[in-house]
Amino acid sequence: MRLALAQFGVTAPQHVAGFVARIAGLADKAKAGGADLLVLPEYAAMVLAGAEIRAPNITAELEFVTAQAGEFLRAMQRIAAGSQIYLLAGTLPMRDADGKIRNRAPFISPTGTLEYQDKQSMTRFEAEQWGISPGAAPKVFATAHGKIGVSICYDAEFPLHVRSQVNAGAELILVPSCTDSVAGFNRVRLSARARAVENQCIVATCPLVGFAPWSGAIDENHGYAGVYGPPDKHFPESGILVRGIMDEAELVFADIDMKAIAQVRRDGGVLNHRDWPDIIAPSPVIELL
Repeated sequence: MRLALAQFGVTAPQHVAGFVARIAGLADKAKAGGADLLVLPEYAAMVLAGAEIRAPNITAELEFVTAQAGEFLRAMQRIAAGSQIYLLAGTLPMRDADGKIRNRAPFISPTGTLEYQDKQSMTRFEAEQWGISPGAAPKVFATAHGKIGVSICYDAEFPLHVRSQVNAGAELILVPSCTDSVAGFNRVRLSARARAVENQCIVATCPLVGFAPWSGAIDENHGYAGVYGPPDKHFPESGILVRGIMDEAELVFADIDMKAIAQVRRDGGVLNHRDWPDIIAPSPVIELL
């Protein structure tokens, strides 16, 4: 299976059609490069706001993008079907029938079939400034290339979110991210590597990158795409399969062998996946006063 991870730059589009055309171009480039799946970062859809809003205004940006959600999703379905590629279309804020906004990742098949993975754990910025609400529990998507989970940015910092997906058969975890500091990027990156070790699976991260002085929501973005596995048999000793260039807008390709997951879980130097302690009693408190 070949992945294309888009380190998506936050350049403001002239109009919504221009934004859609940019993603269509990435899908065509990914397909031409042999990719089976194109991944966009968390909050890639917030770049849409730059088509209308030219000065930072978080509330206006959020309202504009949520209003564009339906059109955006239909365009992403057309792109996936037209390029005949699986597409994780980043994430976008969507307003539900209860009035609450969720951060939602659309996962689209080459036939245009659309499903979602919601973000469950909100960062302080999302909860305190945006008013984004936690969404539905983790899911697993069965594709022609294997079972895939999506753990959105901060969610990947919590082992049980990914473990739920691995227990349901996921061998590849996609982590679209949006971090406004190098520290935040490293929290996601190191968490992704930990999830790969403890579950003996493959984890692919994909960040938003660049500076958007016109935006209050995505004004600063840091990171590089990476694909990680357990540092063990059938994988590189470092555990790093591929990494991109820091803060560079680019398309990063990675070839992954899903069969290697079964192999390392069977004959690895350690068997983390098997040896995960399902029930851990609270640690006793020993007084040393």
